[in-house]
Amino acid sequence: MKQHYTAREMLERLVSFPTEPDQSNLDLVHFVKDYLSGHGVNSGLDFNEDGTKASLYATIGPDSEGGVVLSGHSDVVSVAGQDWQSDPWTLTERSGRLHGRGACDMKGFDAVVLAAVPEMVKARLKRPIQIALSRDEEIGCVGAPPMIRRMLDDLPRASIVIVGEPTMMKVVTGHKGGSGLSVHVRGHEVHSSILHTGVSAILNAAKLIDWVNNRNEENASGQPTPGAAVFDPPWTSLHVGTIKGGTAQNITARDCRFGLEYRCVPGDSPKSWGERFRKFARSVETEMKSVNGDAAIFIEPWYEVPPLAQEDSSEAEALARQLTGDNGNHVVSYGTEAGQFQEEGYSVVVCGPGNIAQAHQPNEYIAVEQLQAGEDFIRRLIQTMTE
Repeated sequence: MKQHYTAREMLERLVSFPTEPDQSNLDLVHFVKDYLSGHGVNSGLDFNEDGTKASLYATIGPDSEGGVVLSGHSDVVSVAGQDWQSDPWTLTERSGRLHGRGACDMKGFDAVVLAAVPEMVKARLKRPIQIALSRDEEIGCVGAPPMIRRMLDDLPRASIVIVGEPTMMKVVTGHKGGSGLSVHVRGHEVHSSILHTGVSAILNAAKLIDWVNNRNEENASGQPTPGAAVFDPPWTSLHVGTIKGGTAQNITARDCRFGLEYRCVPGDSPKSWGERFRKFARSVETEMKSVNGDAAIFIEPWYEVPPLAQEDSSEAEALARQLTGDNGNHVVSYGTEAGQFQEEGYSVVVCGPGNIAQAHQPNEYIAVEQLQAGEDFIRRLIQTMTE
């Protein structure tokens, strides 16, 4: 059955699915799959290992190469601990702003693309438009690489990818790369009154986190290279966003876990930063083992997101500038799936509705005018693909 939605109606449906990292996204994916099928569009699914999540990909138009991929993601960050003025899973308008988790990042772009499917199907496209809706972007862009491989196997190879992360419809041609490490510090429990005989996992984790603080201070105080100067901030940043550990206030903690990420400017190597951190961690671990031999620090790779490198004679950039009229030079410090598409040989830009400053925030929103701007962008794309 054919269903038609305005972009706002589609956004309302997408926001209603609580696709947080610890939740399945299959209800959303099957809604999209059924919607596409109703318009005669077949789609493929790429599942995660336990089958609880999936990425979706589809193509509209001629069965030929040289098309355009419109890339979004289905997952959103958690609302836990945030102070929302309205239900985060119900799209709510206040003062020209559409509030809801994911309204900006990035179900707004997903909505304008999906709402335009009937128009895409009706148009006499000369090149195909492909839709890519990945899983698990918010936990390190881990869903995109297998989805891209499936697309290359199952669909005619496209030439251009537009990743619709929120850029206020500006054409972003470069972004930082990012890597993450999972750190587990294992100590030795004793009563806190005799802490010198034990090893506190928390206190030793604090040494590692203080190393992160010191590196940020050093990086911020240095002179940025020309390649780094265009970014904000113009230096490689390290960050610890979560930490968990300890049993009770009067026990030296046996375990402490935290996540470390670093976002590298051009010229900085994520591998090198990982090696520097591991070297310092080994020195801390040696001190810990001098008290108790079972104490240890375990460091495992978490994720790695390649940068989006600025391209020479970029086909994607030329198209996006034609559609937006934007001729500015824009780069961003956040990571996207753009670099993963670029590694597979696509020409890629990032361009989508909404302001990244609203992403991940309580009362997240996309301005109504930005949603409209996204709709206009997709309509102009369809027109261009028929010429």
